[in-house]
Amino acid sequence: MSLKAISAKDAVSLDKDLMELGGWSLDQLMELAGLSVSQAVWKVHPLSAGKNVLVVCGPGNNGGDGLVAARHLAQYGYKPSVYYPKEGKNELYKVKPGTRTQTESQFNNSKRLKIQLQNLSVPFITDFSTALKETHFLVDAIFGFSFGGPLRDPFGPIVSQIEAASVPVLSVDAPSSWDIQSGPPKEGPGAKFMPQALISLTAPKPCVKFYKGRHFIGGRFLSRDITDKYGLDLPPYPGIEQVMEVGVNAEGRL
Repeated sequence: MSLKAISAKDAVSLDKDLMELGGWSLDQLMELAGLSVSQAVWKVHPLSAGKNVLVVCGPGNNGGDGLVAARHLAQYGYKPSVYYPKEGKNELYKVKPGTRTQTESQFNNSKRLKIQLQNLSVPFITDFSTALKETHFLVDAIFGFSFGGPLRDPFGPIVSQIEAASVPVLSVDAPSSWDIQSGPPKEGPGAKFMPQALISLTAPKPCVKFYKGRHFIGGRFLSRDITDKYGLDLPPYPGIEQVMEVGVNAEGRL
């Protein structure tokens, strides 16, 4: 099986096309992404391996995917907890009366996702070091394809702790701290970060060629027009599966 990686620029354009031309909302895309992440967790870390799952969320859409995944994991029978150290700043979502922007929608969506988790008694933790020692599995939903580096506080120390821990990790779209094109940084936090599993959403990103581990693809909702426009060759998902495990080689082809 050979799947084409999509550049960060095209990934942004694809998301824009999905919302402006495809009729999708940010909420819908985040829901499907989070569902895919939760199913990948189920495949690599069954309940019998330990129910405690720590979901580490960043301030953007990648973090929103993590919040959705945490909700699904709670419904599956896991005991998720969420570490959300830096949410989007409120002033970024202020708009003129009568208008709405994607970032404002993102902020409101984040609030709704937090309420949904609180209604399921999913805790938002503040002591990351202790939670990291007590968890059986970690979902890295800090940064995705829009990350440009370098890591800024508080995320540098967070990535360093994840990197040094023995807990297995699933990264969402890209291991946090990795450049979407050139992969892991040459030094500093994340230089030796290699999660046990990676799920690429919609399509693999170029940094996947540096990855060694179990690799999944998720995002079973693209139309033929979209896949043709971006030259994507996505796998035939079997049955009702939302994710598929695929390999990767040194050439970045899956």
